[in-house]
Amino acid sequence: MADGTATRVAGRAAVIEAAAPVIELVGARKTYTTGSLEFEALRGVDLRIGAGEYVAVMGPSGSGKSTLMNILGCLDVLTEGTYRLAGEDVEELDEVELAAIRNRRIGFVFQQFHLLPSLPAWRNVELPLMYAGVRAVERRERAMLSLERVGLADRTANRPGEMSGGQQQRVAVARALVTDPALILADEPTGNLDSSSTDEVLGLFDELQAQGRTVVLITHEAEVAHHAHRVVHVRDGLVTVDEQVAR
Repeated sequence: MADGTATRVAGRAAVIEAAAPVIELVGARKTYTTGSLEFEALRGVDLRIGAGEYVAVMGPSGSGKSTLMNILGCLDVLTEGTYRLAGEDVEELDEVELAAIRNRRIGFVFQQFHLLPSLPAWRNVELPLMYAGVRAVERRERAMLSLERVGLADRTANRPGEMSGGQQQRVAVARALVTDPALILADEPTGNLDSSSTDEVLGLFDELQAQGRTVVLITHEAEVAHHAHRVVHVRDGLVTVDEQVAR
């Protein structure tokens, strides 16, 4: 049994290595300056994530994992090094181009749901399409379809306050999916959920990866991380361990 598991893990790793990387960091450094003080949050990170991978990034508070997520999501830029997203050099893009990538090519899910309390679920889900200039009729159709995909077809008219925490996070996942991004970045998406809702949301990520999307999940919980196929450990701004998960 152990030999069979090792063979499956090695085979999956070989397929990933052969795939063109969606994410490629080389010598990634990020330094924050406050007055005369400098803090190096990332200290030369090399990381390659292939298309269709499900990767969890773990680390204690202050390890650099949130900075890494901000870099991967084009919410911040490197001080030194290279970040290529689907082969494109992010450092060469201007603010307008970076905003377009964030809105159309990356789906974000956060610990806080960031839903507008006055809007029904479908209106929250359509917001990225509104910013992208999509017509109103198409926006509603795609929002409804996205909510159906996360099991909330019967909750489209409900406002956030009328839903459980797990349902609100599923609305957030639907919003992340509505632009049909190839890359999903989830930052502590189960941090505010009970165990039942956590299982529901992690099940959604399992399905997304099975459909061919690349999923990167930031977490401090080992149980959550082991839903992924690969776990990257970050400490003091460096990748200390990068391992495949045996199944």
